[in-house]
Amino acid sequence: MISEPLTLAKTHPVLEAKGLTRRFGGLVAVNNVSFAVEQHEIFGLIGPNGAGKTTLFNLMTGMIPADSGQLIYRDEDISQNRPCQIANIGIARTFQNIRLFGELSVLENVAIARHIHSRSGNPILSLLAGIFALPSSNAMERKTYRKALELLELVGLAERAIEQAKNLPYGDQRRLEIARALALEPQVLLLDEPAAGMNPNEKHKLSEFIREVRQQFNLTVILIEHHVPLVMGLCDRIAVLHFGQLIALGEPAVVRNDRAVIEAYLGDEK
Repeated sequence: MISEPLTLAKTHPVLEAKGLTRRFGGLVAVNNVSFAVEQHEIFGLIGPNGAGKTTLFNLMTGMIPADSGQLIYRDEDISQNRPCQIANIGIARTFQNIRLFGELSVLENVAIARHIHSRSGNPILSLLAGIFALPSSNAMERKTYRKALELLELVGLAERAIEQAKNLPYGDQRRLEIARALALEPQVLLLDEPAAGMNPNEKHKLSEFIREVRQQFNLTVILIEHHVPLVMGLCDRIAVLHFGQLIALGEPAVVRNDRAVIEAYLGDEK
């Protein structure tokens, strides 16, 4: 039986999965998963390797279609939306395997994301402005890079703005990915293993950073993470997947002591 949260104040969900299912051949990677994420919540997804966490993220961001079920965002069914459409309505993500433009500068990596967002409103006019080098295009470029630099300052990378992204240490590349996601001005931010490869001190700083970003940008955050102490200390609620099924859902204290979760995943880590 899935454990339900006991004390979290309920509001209108910002994002809701209803019976999401995804198969790959004979393998059911996500099996009839349902949950609702509240506005301004930090919501964790945990589970063993192969539990279906990243597949669920891919379903939530339109990277792959669901075989059945619905994804509801602010009362709208977005189950059939393409990734660009989902990004434009306010859902952005980072990836388990970092996907930066390594040859471009740190600043350019963020500016590209910001550039796409700023031009999504009327792409034809923006294209014409760029072709003819109109003043509006130059002003837009300056605004794009100014905003990109502000985001780099937020994540502590402004001093490395002109360096190639591939030359950043691993932890800084993770921060750059988050800055690039924030450039899309999301309302929901999905982080896929943001603490991967970080040492304990970096993980602590990351946890504080996620809280600050949530507060400053009024975000809802959903994260996949294997570092149990970070998840337990950071998240308002946690969902646990095992073999594609949701086996627990609740506040950290509830999930930590759930027998099914202990047997399937936490073991001695709780």
